[in-house]
Amino acid sequence: MKNFVEELRWRGMIQDIMPGTEEKLMEGPTAAYVGIDPTADSLHIGHLVSVMILKHFQKCGHKPFALVGGATGMIGDPSMKSQERNLLDEETLAHNVACIKAQLSRFLDFDSDAPNRAEMVNNYDWMKDYSFLNFVRDIGKHITVNYMMAKDSVKKRLSSESREGMSFTEFSYQLLQGYDFLYLYEHKGCTLQMGGSDQWGNITTGSELIRRMLGKEAYALTCPLITKADGGKFGKTEKGNIWLDADRTSPYQFYQFWLNVSDEDAARYIKIFTMLSKEEIESAIAEHAQAPHLRTLQKLLAKEITVMVHGQQEYEKAVEASNMLFGNATSEALKHLDEKTFLQVFDGVATFELDKTKLPLNIIDLLAVETQVFPSKGECRKMIQAGGVSINKDKVADINAEINGTHLIGGKYILAQKGKKNYFIIKIR
Repeated sequence: MKNFVEELRWRGMIQDIMPGTEEKLMEGPTAAYVGIDPTADSLHIGHLVSVMILKHFQKCGHKPFALVGGATGMIGDPSMKSQERNLLDEETLAHNVACIKAQLSRFLDFDSDAPNRAEMVNNYDWMKDYSFLNFVRDIGKHITVNYMMAKDSVKKRLSSESREGMSFTEFSYQLLQGYDFLYLYEHKGCTLQMGGSDQWGNITTGSELIRRMLGKEAYALTCPLITKADGGKFGKTEKGNIWLDADRTSPYQFYQFWLNVSDEDAARYIKIFTMLSKEEIESAIAEHAQAPHLRTLQKLLAKEITVMVHGQQEYEKAVEASNMLFGNATSEALKHLDEKTFLQVFDGVATFELDKTKLPLNIIDLLAVETQVFPSKGECRKMIQAGGVSINKDKVADINAEINGTHLIGGKYILAQKGKKNYFIIKIR
């Protein structure tokens, strides 16, 4: 057995671990689970640490379970939250669960015949027919209110300035998650629950419930909540979360997020978010230190995680798109971009609109009369003659060049460039 805990330890992926957990895992294949709230139809990169833990767990020969909280998702976890979550209906939850399963399949083996193939479970399946009276009689009597009130997640909510306080619905979440652990212990042989450090209180409630009801030992392990070196919130941009769903966050934007992290963050993230070995990572960090301006560490990090989430082909497209602004991209590469990615690459670039009936047009009339790429025809003529004007990444050498419908990208755009860094979009309507 490969030492799972040791693997996480050198990667900086352990925050809290219950005594005896490492020894238990070294005894032989073990089953463990991570819970995921299906509050959206996509995971975001904030979920990735827990998902990577499951991936390492399976690689080390153990059996991972991904629990989607179809039942607990209807309530909302109060852990480290300042407000109560919106409750979701069954139809929305079912849709979210199906989408999350598809995303997890990129990380975990659900389909092989291996004894440690991953399984996905939904706590709605065992909670939907459990009556309230039976639950409080069977489960509630084993965990005291004093014990539940002592949890940091509860204390934080009760001491917050929120006028609403904490509802009984939220307060009961801890007990429901504890019951999940008990159920999976009894029915799936899960002896370990893992998750983010904000889940420590909920996880240990489960292990305590198992100890009190079954007289058995269960274990807990949490990973640190990921932060940025500058103190900013990890996984958030001005436009919100970085999602794994390509429709919410395009592969290009996803790739760019990792490409733009700081050197300090890249050295931490490459251990957490890739499956590269210790030797490969140490070598990459050393190489980066020799020439930080080349950003080799960020490029490796962005490659590994983009391929893992979106596949090799989408990674190559993202690199090609990135070269549009900063590399020697060709007009052919430009034409391969889909409209959404094209607009993302050139987000914020000055845009002019032009009626399609005006085409074909002389290049100077296009850039200095019908649009304001140049303030005058004379300036435009001089820049063309100096080799400083490109249309769709192709240099314009002739001041009498004609721009027509064959130049349209996706049937509606022309990309004009003056000098090295000044881009303009001409949208043909």
